[in-house]
Amino acid sequence: MSVLDPAPARAAAPLKLPVPVAIAGTGVHLPETVVTNADLARVLNTKDEWIVRRTGIRERRRLAPGRTASDMGAAAARSALEAAGLDAAELDAIIVSSYTGDQPLPSTALVIKDAIGADRALPLDLTQAACAGGVHALLLAAHLLQGPGTRAVLVIAADCASRVVAPGDRLSGVFFGDAAGAAVLARGDGGAGLLGWDTGSALSYGVQIRAGGSRLPTDHNTVAAGLHHVEMDGREVWDTAVARLPASIEAAAADAGLDVAAVDHFFLHQANLNILHAALDALGVPRDRAPITLDRLGNTGAAGMLTALHETVRAGRLRAGDTYVLSAIGAGFLWGSLCFRHG
Repeated sequence: MSVLDPAPARAAAPLKLPVPVAIAGTGVHLPETVVTNADLARVLNTKDEWIVRRTGIRERRRLAPGRTASDMGAAAARSALEAAGLDAAELDAIIVSSYTGDQPLPSTALVIKDAIGADRALPLDLTQAACAGGVHALLLAAHLLQGPGTRAVLVIAADCASRVVAPGDRLSGVFFGDAAGAAVLARGDGGAGLLGWDTGSALSYGVQIRAGGSRLPTDHNTVAAGLHHVEMDGREVWDTAVARLPASIEAAAADAGLDVAAVDHFFLHQANLNILHAALDALGVPRDRAPITLDRLGNTGAAGMLTALHETVRAGRLRAGDTYVLSAIGAGFLWGSLCFRHG
């Protein structure tokens, strides 16, 4: 991660955990294929104007046939490790969030561990937190680093939602893009770290993939019925997101001893531009404090907030002493927010 000019001195909120934790490097991998709204309009009953008005999305990436979530995750991981100045052999753990892992078994985290040569890392998979998985993975990594033998943890969010979208689905077909984001968490120097957090959940089947588990094992009937594709209740998603995201962000800031207005950056789940604007407006936060990647990448699941963080870091806009929130909501529903101070 680039060395940034120091920010002006400010009152420092106390760290939430006894061992300081810093995000030492970030990385992103984007598939080469770009699918525009015009491309979708040729195969779906939709129009560019409708997609932009309802979602803010203009294009998204698609993973090439034969490529996998682990391919994207490994590529993002290598970039994050390079930015952090670490070798994969120095990693103590790898946490992968993906609901579109390579296959049910073996572990996608193990596949990535092998691909990047992280010989001694503990591989952990978060497979059902969906878009909230990045928040969960970062929070888990921060707690792993409290152990005396843990020095560096790699977090990866990688999803190829295009593989679980039903052909011809006008709703889910326009939302999702494929991407991976990664972040290396390491022990900090005391001036940076995790200041506070909030998590929550409320069981709902408003977003689901019905078949492929013990309730509906895969057979020719589930395949014929299309039950292995993602289903979304758009109204329920909207109502839940615009209620839960602002409340969670406020709770995380309060846990950090900060007023929301004092937070410098908001790296939010890149699901829908209207949802992001509604959340920011509810918080009274200027929209320019929350960078947007969904217009070019679509809803990339748990990777979305990491793409926003990575672009901000790469552009040199995240300065030493800045505070920032990472926040997301996913199927389940599961949600959470983390408040960090950058160092």
